[in-house]
Amino acid sequence: MPSLILLALVGLAAQLVDGSLGMAYGVTSTTLLLAIGTNPAAASATVHLAEIGTTLASGVSHWRFGNVDWKVVLRIGVPGAVGAFAGATFLSNLSTDAAKPVMSLLLLALGVYLLVRFTLKGLRTDRQHLPLRKRFLAPLGVFAGFVDATGGGGWGPVGTPALLASGRLEPRKVVGSIDTSEFLVALAASLGFLFSLGSQGIDFTWVAALLIGGLIAAPFAAWLVRKVPGRVLGSAVGGVIVLTNTRTLLRSDWVGVGDTPTEGLVLAAIALVWVAAVTWSVRAYRLDLAAGRGAATTAHGPAEDADAPGTSSHAPQAVDAESASPVAPRA
Repeated sequence: MPSLILLALVGLAAQLVDGSLGMAYGVTSTTLLLAIGTNPAAASATVHLAEIGTTLASGVSHWRFGNVDWKVVLRIGVPGAVGAFAGATFLSNLSTDAAKPVMSLLLLALGVYLLVRFTLKGLRTDRQHLPLRKRFLAPLGVFAGFVDATGGGGWGPVGTPALLASGRLEPRKVVGSIDTSEFLVALAASLGFLFSLGSQGIDFTWVAALLIGGLIAAPFAAWLVRKVPGRVLGSAVGGVIVLTNTRTLLRSDWVGVGDTPTEGLVLAAIALVWVAAVTWSVRAYRLDLAAGRGAATTAHGPAEDADAPGTSSHAPQAVDAESASPVAPRA
């Protein structure tokens, strides 16, 4: 029972992060399952089965809050489903541990770009009227879906940064569209695992625990993403990507300093930079908001003081609609 409660809490926390940042449900949940000895294919299958329910709930919540671009959902979700099915079939027969450092390096570079871009320059709005093209979304969907199925998570870490970096969709709609399209990816990946593995190694009680936690968090996460400013959200997403992928690289055979004081120091330093970046983004957002209010006040002019010289504290004179000249009020 304690393990099921822990799984439910992990599902809740993972969905809260995923629903507000567009990533991390699969990564968080799969990490826990691997830590307790589940084999990679069964862990990914368990998480994706739970995600069928959590992504459906998350998608409905994001839709209700106006966070979804349905054209983007279809153009990236359908290719993503194809990639996820292929990835599930591939993982069922082959480990992809050797590919993790390469993937982490690419995601780390993109995470650094987002962290710097949103922290120092804020949200790019000059391209948001431009449509996202199929020739960009389709390959991205296939690639992200494949990575998601083989790595137990990756749809958000690949898809969210790419759409944010394009500058053609506001952050809350990026998160909402990625989360909604993930339903198709989770469904296809689950079918791929079931066809290849059957139910071998899948504990459906664990699936239910993860699902319950995610369902509880989904509506609140969809509401939260509307309240977080785009600039702050971009910095937060960038920090998540940098921190998680640095950890993966440090523990890879390329670097080999996992579970050492060096790893702790590096991650602590990145965490401090991340906190400073988000703090800076919040401060910059408030300054921009104050400047915008000041500009609006200047444009409309200050309100007249009723007691100021040259003004009357009595009721204003009536104006004749046709002559626009003052007329005496009738008794």
